[in-house]
Amino acid sequence: MLDDIAFWVSYLTNGKHLTWYASFQFTIFAALMGGTLAVIFGLIGATLKSSRHLPLRMIGSFYSAIVRGVPDVLFFLFFPLAFEQAVEWIVATQVCTPETIAAQTAPWPPCREANWFLGTSEYLMLASVSLGLVYGAFATNVIHGAMRSVPAGQLEAARAYGMSARQVLWRIHIRQMWVYALPGLSNVWMLIVKATSLLSLLQIADIVLWADRLGAPNFLPAVGLVHDDWRWRYYLVLFVFYILVTWLSERAFDALMRRTGRGILSEARG
Repeated sequence: MLDDIAFWVSYLTNGKHLTWYASFQFTIFAALMGGTLAVIFGLIGATLKSSRHLPLRMIGSFYSAIVRGVPDVLFFLFFPLAFEQAVEWIVATQVCTPETIAAQTAPWPPCREANWFLGTSEYLMLASVSLGLVYGAFATNVIHGAMRSVPAGQLEAARAYGMSARQVLWRIHIRQMWVYALPGLSNVWMLIVKATSLLSLLQIADIVLWADRLGAPNFLPAVGLVHDDWRWRYYLVLFVFYILVTWLSERAFDALMRRTGRGILSEARG
């Protein structure tokens, strides 16, 4: 019995498992940063769609319609690669000479000096921006619909008090729309959490990648077979983790909706 306990303690606290535990922070960071950016992009997109100027309305509608139609995986791969190569192209115009370009054997970058070596932190930021851009398009429609749900009488009253169009938008319209937007934004947030499982596509050693590595059949020359295919056990851990995040998220959004709906509910009772 004690030998079994000692084995599991040593096994679950070895270096690879500690790295796996640490990789959970990548998933949490990408979800929080991606969610924050999605709300920011959603506010910008909804503001553009509600603009009185046709070109701005077309930009907002184009963003929300086109980005929502692109598969998440495709955008997740395209944006970081396009951004990386765009940066390398700009750097190449400054540092590359005809001699260094001629000496370069690889097709890209144009010269070795322009090569941008991205680490985990850089890829994590690009992944967060990708999540924000993709799900910001969904948030745009949610926020735009919520803004249209705000009673027109409140906006007219604000204008009657002499508020400018910008003050009405940011102090009344956007503040009042949260009670209508939060239910839809909670769904967007859950989609973002689920999409964090794509981090391994950007060479980020995230929880899914480590679960696959640790659960695969493990052979050591000195010991032999340590364990057979245990991936389903590690995937079960991830299943429980995402269920826990979902439960906590639902509790948090319920609290937010109760808080933002206080004034409207009391007004409705009166």
